[in-house]
Amino acid sequence: MKQWYESLFEHYAKKYDQESFTQGTIGECDFIEQEIRSDKAVRILDLACGTGRHAIELCRRGYRVVGIDLSESQLLRAEEKAKVAGADVIFLKCDARKLPFSEEFDLVIMLCEGAFPLMETDEMNYQILQNAARALKQDGKLILTTLNGLFPLFHSVKGFLESAAKKGDAAYGSNTFDLMTFRDRSTVYIEDDDGRKKELQCDERYYVPSEITWLLKSLGFKTVDIFGAKLGAFSRNDTLTTEDFEMLVVAGLTGPGG
Repeated sequence: MKQWYESLFEHYAKKYDQESFTQGTIGECDFIEQEIRSDKAVRILDLACGTGRHAIELCRRGYRVVGIDLSESQLLRAEEKAKVAGADVIFLKCDARKLPFSEEFDLVIMLCEGAFPLMETDEMNYQILQNAARALKQDGKLILTTLNGLFPLFHSVKGFLESAAKKGDAAYGSNTFDLMTFRDRSTVYIEDDDGRKKELQCDERYYVPSEITWLLKSLGFKTVDIFGAKLGAFSRNDTLTTEDFEMLVVAGLTGPGG
């Protein structure tokens, strides 16, 4: 039986690229470049790359990038876009819970909740972080965005999604946030690239900063910096607050002087 996130991304690549939350690619890649000091020798893994928007942009800027995703539909779209852009990205169909890489990349990026934190269990989400850490070289860095668990303590997730939605975006309903598990269960309504309407039962895990810090420290990361994640405007100056729907996490396997 397919999980909701597998069904969601079937035949949902062109429509995905039109979603409002995918429109910040340039600014987000600017931040990534700053973090790696524009070092073109850096090898990057885009984990759960979707239609390849970050991977393609980074490749266009001169970086070597491998993009992996579970969705064949999204990867086909990514390859089409890369060809048009003249970007030589390597795209692979792969489950983030079963990555084949070991100490191969200088940077792993995992943006827009492509894999983490969509899994059915906390253990599966942790597996993804484990695999990201294992894919990194000894001085590697991880940049990820994830759902901010502080937000639903003060705000309605349903209200936020409705207010942030633009025409053509997926619609959400029946949100229920569980304080014991920090999971939000909702119904999502989309129309796929073939015009078929879908109704899916989603289950997403929100994390608080202390959890993320502990999880990453347990995997050997020496530094874990957490910020607010603003669409297209990632910044170390953006202090995380309860108003941020997402958090931006930058973790390094070496200390501040490394």
